[in-house]
Amino acid sequence: MKILLIHNHYQQAGGEDSVFQAEKELLEHAGHQVIVYERDNAEINSYAALQKLSLIKNTTWSGDSQREISQILKRERPQVAHFHNTFPLISPSGYFACREAGVPVIQTIHNYRLLCSNALLYRNEHICEACLGKTPPWPGLLYGCYQGSRGKTLILVSMLTIHRLIRTWEKMVDVFIALSVFSRVKLIEGGLPAEKIIIKPNFVFPDPGQADVGGSYGIVVGRLSQEKGIDALLKAWDRLTNRRLKVVGDGPLMQTMQEYINSHDNDNVELCGWMPRDKTMASIKGSMFLIFPSQSYENFPLVIAEAYACGKPVIAPRLGAMQEIVWDGITGVQYTPGNIEDLAEKIEWAFTHPGAVEKMGQNAREEYEQNYSADTNYQKLIDIYDNAINRR
Repeated sequence: MKILLIHNHYQQAGGEDSVFQAEKELLEHAGHQVIVYERDNAEINSYAALQKLSLIKNTTWSGDSQREISQILKRERPQVAHFHNTFPLISPSGYFACREAGVPVIQTIHNYRLLCSNALLYRNEHICEACLGKTPPWPGLLYGCYQGSRGKTLILVSMLTIHRLIRTWEKMVDVFIALSVFSRVKLIEGGLPAEKIIIKPNFVFPDPGQADVGGSYGIVVGRLSQEKGIDALLKAWDRLTNRRLKVVGDGPLMQTMQEYINSHDNDNVELCGWMPRDKTMASIKGSMFLIFPSQSYENFPLVIAEAYACGKPVIAPRLGAMQEIVWDGITGVQYTPGNIEDLAEKIEWAFTHPGAVEKMGQNAREEYEQNYSADTNYQKLIDIYDNAINRR
């Protein structure tokens, strides 16, 4: 099969970029011909002032991306086009190029951008569904939810409003991929057609292999930002004695976290910064368990599947998609969202029950093999492509 993959990369690489790359490699490994159309937000840094102003229009409709995708479609004639992120440089105009060429469109939903201006359903340190189902999604504009700016939020609100009114996502997309049951429910509440939404979770490829050792520390991996709950985790760690924590990742809270650690003289917390995949996997394998302290809903955190692949259980809040991914007492431990004391107690329990943690790690590896491996995911992906072709 010939497949066109389309993705707008972020300036700071994250899970979406990793999933895009993993699916590309998986499809190529299986013998498919993969064509890629990519744009990168780093190019915005080189824009002149007038070019930056053009982002106001291009976020809603990028003529450049539409033309370039049309040219690829005419030249390569793929059987399907699989979109990941279109914001802000590609825009939904890419769907129209595919429709004109008669090529089925698949859109993976990695976040809540189609429902919420900041893509998180999260505001002022709390879950927020104020815009859910509203056209236009005016509360986001009222609160300036995108980067704290009403001006920038207006660009997103305009894009969402225009494409909802002309029914772009309903008419132009053949299949949406939701990453979890929870995500699918929210997308339906937000107005996407239920009959077009198929669940396919994230996966890990290549397989990093199961760890041989039990581990001696807890680890957290991800973007260091407020909604990820890193600050709450540090407060929970203050309640522990002589317990080691490794923090892998970078983000806007890096300096704040370092200052917090220094002021509390907590030598047991190590800020590792960003690390390449091989070193990250090695660090996860050396841990006793992974902690995922996010305070937002999430869709399907890739790092949880990565921990499972390494045979490590996960401590996560009883919130959003984490409730269905982390099985309490089986593949990890759930704690009450926002309850620092409960988080600290669950972490201490894990450190003092190595046998139970090791068993959960074995269960986690089995969960990976059954649901989040390349083989399982590949067949689901091909079934989705066939579904889109049949719909068209």
